[in-house]
Amino acid sequence: MIDKVLYNTILCQAFSPCGKYLVAGDIYGEIGIFDLDGILRPDPDFIAPDYNKPKKIHKITSGASICSLASIDKFLIAGTVNEILAWEWKAIVSPKLSKPSWTIKIKSQTFIEQCDINSLWVSDDAERLYAGCGDNKVYVFNLEDGSLLTKYEGHENYIHCIHGNNNQLISAGEDGLVMLWDHRTGKAQNKIEPHKNSKVARPDIGKWIGAASLGEDWIVCGGGPRLALWHLRSLDAVTAFHIPDHGIHVASFHDDCVVAGGTSKHLYQLSYSGEIRVELPVSSTTVYSAIMRSDPNKVLAIAGSSPDIDLCTTFNYRDQVLRFG
Repeated sequence: MIDKVLYNTILCQAFSPCGKYLVAGDIYGEIGIFDLDGILRPDPDFIAPDYNKPKKIHKITSGASICSLASIDKFLIAGTVNEILAWEWKAIVSPKLSKPSWTIKIKSQTFIEQCDINSLWVSDDAERLYAGCGDNKVYVFNLEDGSLLTKYEGHENYIHCIHGNNNQLISAGEDGLVMLWDHRTGKAQNKIEPHKNSKVARPDIGKWIGAASLGEDWIVCGGGPRLALWHLRSLDAVTAFHIPDHGIHVASFHDDCVVAGGTSKHLYQLSYSGEIRVELPVSSTTVYSAIMRSDPNKVLAIAGSSPDIDLCTTFNYRDQVLRFG
């Protein structure tokens, strides 16, 4: 029998709005809640032997993988298979998980098909929820009543990642496309096909794009193609990052850096010109989630194909290792 603790994979993470908790979702339909206050500021007179383990582990009824998480003031939102679930934060941190406050179903085209909700993003005004899904579509829901507002169609294979900034949304998928959408019209404005660019193409790894992020003037994305920085207006690949990875699953902007990871021994912080500023060793052979915050204190949490979550409080080195299980 497989030991779920040893062979677990953590697909997603989120911080609570109050800053006290780190939440992680795994492939077994479990949501682990870590008490960051207790971990980062332990009682010097008594450190419990399981201080680095979840304070609570909740299992969702379906047992489906927790593919994505999003955190807003009132709710923790989870994308699973064929549905999006949301709980009030007070329910998440309670000893026993109650029924979701609300559920959004995404119907599969056939009975045998499953639609993974691989990525969630909430608009800056917290009025709309965007879901990048395994049926090649991005769904847009009204967070007030859960109604479907529209859906973006244009990908030819499942979507790995979505991210928004101002009036634009970016989506990246298995088809090798990075698509730019206008929130106001729901139409695709532009697209990038990194696998067709000789500077970044890596045919031996594939054309899929595992991660993409949208900044004020830049797009960063990677997957099978090498991680690269693209100019938002000209759509030129300005910098190709030469890091030793075998596929990118995490890419984001933080301050004046690009943060990236995937199938690699490290998580990287890179300058826009391609210089490696920080090379953080990681517990996972493949990183699927890296989230950071600066308030109320600095925390970087790195998770993936391991039950271990690397916790960093300076963004420069690994302070602690948490264990899901």
